[in-house]
Amino acid sequence: MSHEERGLVAGMERHQVAVYVGAMAAGALVGWIAPQAGPGLERAINPVLAALLYVTFLQVPAADLIRALRAGRFLAAALVVNFVVVPLVVAAMFAFLPADQAVRMGVLLVLLAPCVDYVIVFSGLAGGSAQRLLAATPVLLLAQMALLPLFLLLFLGSDLAGIVEAGPFVEAFVVLIVIPLALAWLTQGWAARRPAGRRTADAMGTTMVPLMAATLFTVVASQVPKLNDSLSDVARVVPFYVVFLAVMAFAGLVVARLFRLDVPDSRAIVFTGATRNSLVVLPLALALPDRLAVAAVVVVTQTLVEVVGMVIYVRAVPRLVEGARSGRPDRQAGDVRSSRTDA
Repeated sequence: MSHEERGLVAGMERHQVAVYVGAMAAGALVGWIAPQAGPGLERAINPVLAALLYVTFLQVPAADLIRALRAGRFLAAALVVNFVVVPLVVAAMFAFLPADQAVRMGVLLVLLAPCVDYVIVFSGLAGGSAQRLLAATPVLLLAQMALLPLFLLLFLGSDLAGIVEAGPFVEAFVVLIVIPLALAWLTQGWAARRPAGRRTADAMGTTMVPLMAATLFTVVASQVPKLNDSLSDVARVVPFYVVFLAVMAFAGLVVARLFRLDVPDSRAIVFTGATRNSLVVLPLALALPDRLAVAAVVVVTQTLVEVVGMVIYVRAVPRLVEGARSGRPDRQAGDVRSSRTDA
């Protein structure tokens, strides 16, 4: 890589939040002026997201990933905040959601599914344990695959919950987690044995920010053309997403204290409780019947609100969690190159 290329990569990493916001703005513009491109971009969502997750998994060696999974208290806290606390918060808001079934379906799909991708980036920027979050990613996705249909059954009843079948969840798990994770481990093995493999792994590690930007651009550009007929319905869910982010900042901190986590782990728990799996559940929303088509736009709207919220979180969470565990040093968060905590 040339000096100019290294400088460009470093610049993107330093300003990655601005890059992500810019990618979404560009996606919104393209979706508005070229709505005919929407269907093609929609088909590109899964491939670009799989590439993003491959690069994300590549950042931590398999041995480190296994060791991180042995951090039982952290993993237990992540499961509790995502699959006990979050459903309770959603239940408290559910009665106040718009009555439209598609809107409710979209809100539930996105809020009940924890993020498995850019949460690692934003948590790392705030000094959170990005490495442990990365290790927990397969567990969180597997748990949401099993639990999301049950949550929908509780919230919506069997008539709507029956729409969400196991097939799309299994496909998402294989395409977005199993295959990228296996390829990442194969790449790591190649890198350990051959200089060419090491160079390839290093080169792939520099693509994290562009791939994240490409994913956000693709998602937003493909869904903006669908806003015309449902803008008012979608606008009504924005306050719920804002309230969710505000509540989960403190709820995550409470869970971290209950499990007696240190400062970096506590910050990571706050982020995993607040960030949602909009990019991964979007293909599920797109597969719903036409009468529920607006659910996909409701999911994308959560992404727009959340990225703005993460800009605030990166600044606010270190202050919120700082000193939360008195007497324990704020150890350095696990170094995951995708998070670039020096940014």
